[in-house]
Amino acid sequence: MTVQDKIIEAIKKYNRIIIHRHQSPDPDALGSQGGLAEIIRASYPEKEVLLAGGEVGDLDFLVTMDDVTPEMYQGSLVIVTDTANAPRISGENYDLGDQLIKIDHHPDDSPYGDLSWVNTEASSCSEIIYDFYDLFKSELVLTTEAARLLYAGIVGDTGRFMYPATTAHTLQVAAYLRQLDFDAPLLNRQISEMPYKVAKLSGYVLQNLEMTEEGAARIILPHSVLEENNVTDADTSALISLPGQIDTVVSWGIFVEQPTGNYRVRLRSKGPIINEIAKNHDGGGHPLASGAKAKDLSEVDAIFSEIKLAVVNYK
Repeated sequence: MTVQDKIIEAIKKYNRIIIHRHQSPDPDALGSQGGLAEIIRASYPEKEVLLAGGEVGDLDFLVTMDDVTPEMYQGSLVIVTDTANAPRISGENYDLGDQLIKIDHHPDDSPYGDLSWVNTEASSCSEIIYDFYDLFKSELVLTTEAARLLYAGIVGDTGRFMYPATTAHTLQVAAYLRQLDFDAPLLNRQISEMPYKVAKLSGYVLQNLEMTEEGAARIILPHSVLEENNVTDADTSALISLPGQIDTVVSWGIFVEQPTGNYRVRLRSKGPIINEIAKNHDGGGHPLASGAKAKDLSEVDAIFSEIKLAVVNYK
């Protein structure tokens, strides 16, 4: 029996299913979480399917979370999508259920769960959820809302099909989903739009971006600047791709100071492998898109030195 067979058998077995995703969600986290929920609800209407996790911020046009109490986990199946390691799971009590399933596309450096389906070749976890539907489509139902959510996840994690993880299969999945009658142009606008206050902060990013001749770049966003612009840490996710739009930038880091003085680190690359850098600093992720943490400016400098070295070695 394959892991996919075991997953659908578990779904059939439990009357209550609680689905989690990672902290600070992006479209793929919410798309895979919500898309899977929609498929299960439509396929097995007698089951209770709940979405668990923290606030979704400006992505509430995708899904919102349910009010899930600790008592609800008793006798429940818990599924976590798009989350590489347990500390990144959004929402407490995920380990209180009867069975825990991991579905993900990040490198499986920190396994967890009673069942685990990890496909690092997939462009997104939303693509994996579609593959799950396709594998069992004789008994599963793909609704228009599920298609909208999975399409959003794929668009988000492929950068509108620009990133190297986009495969022929990815495009085939997107084409299939696009056949359903959701407003794709509206969805694309919603994903790309940013609040005016964040757009203003993009000016700060470009003006203060530090770049080397080889193509390494970084921007440090002090907490005081966020406060001045009434911007939260979550809001800064809209700025992640901005340095990469500069033709001479090869790899970059965005360092967001937290109220406690440490830094949230977002790493991106057009070629050099940067998830090994992230692993050195309490993080991880994809080879070209990762996250990490820095306890102070000294560690920020250390991470940038590693980025610079990776760029030089790559060239």
